[in-house]
Amino acid sequence: MPSEECGEAGGKHRFFLAGVRAEPGRQVDLSPISYQLRNVLRLERGSVITLLDGSGAAYPTRIESLVAGDATGRVLAKQLVRSEPGMELTLFQCVLKRERFEWVLQKGTELGVSRFVPVISSRTVVRPAARLLSKYERWRAIVREAAEQSRRGRLPAIEDPLPWDESLDQGAGLGLLAWEEARGNNSGLYPKIADASEISLLVGPEGGISHAEAAAATERGWRPISLGPRVLRAETAAVAAATIVLHLAGALG
Repeated sequence: MPSEECGEAGGKHRFFLAGVRAEPGRQVDLSPISYQLRNVLRLERGSVITLLDGSGAAYPTRIESLVAGDATGRVLAKQLVRSEPGMELTLFQCVLKRERFEWVLQKGTELGVSRFVPVISSRTVVRPAARLLSKYERWRAIVREAAEQSRRGRLPAIEDPLPWDESLDQGAGLGLLAWEEARGNNSGLYPKIADASEISLLVGPEGGISHAEAAAATERGWRPISLGPRVLRAETAAVAAATIVLHLAGALG
């Protein structure tokens, strides 16, 4: 079977399937998604789906057998997914209330965020870190579904939660701090964003970022940025900031 270097023709239903050795011509076990294929999507033998290995490759696959609890398929080709951004964007998001944080994970994934780091700041409502870890299974499911829906080729990682001070040392590349009290014109940063291969974006919680936290961030090299004259909700700020950064980096076409 051919291996293609570009293009994304294949089944419209896409699945990240961990641990599958997907190679053109190879039979693969589809049992982990057999219920969804058979009972939810009502697919049949001969239907073509697209498997994703999380590395940026897509594998159109024809279903060969599909019964209750068991399914197999045959990989037709290997293709490179062209929808991934050309730069890495890590979103350091202070933890929000459940629905709001999940919305940020979903929309950030759709936009092209590469990695999420939950941050616990002085005004974070949900604590402690152990309580957050119990949510990770659900969070990963949200990210996976959003990545499949938005035709991503890679699954964004969700890192362990960090307290504010530790998170400041974990940023890679150009560090940007979205802060409602940031002053000055952001235009001087535009060329730096456009040229960056890696950007870290830090966004506060519902109660905002304190002056002490902002001062600590700037002392460690984070650049405060304004999102405009209006104060945005935390979840709106996260999505707006990610959109602006990805646009300036040329990652939204």
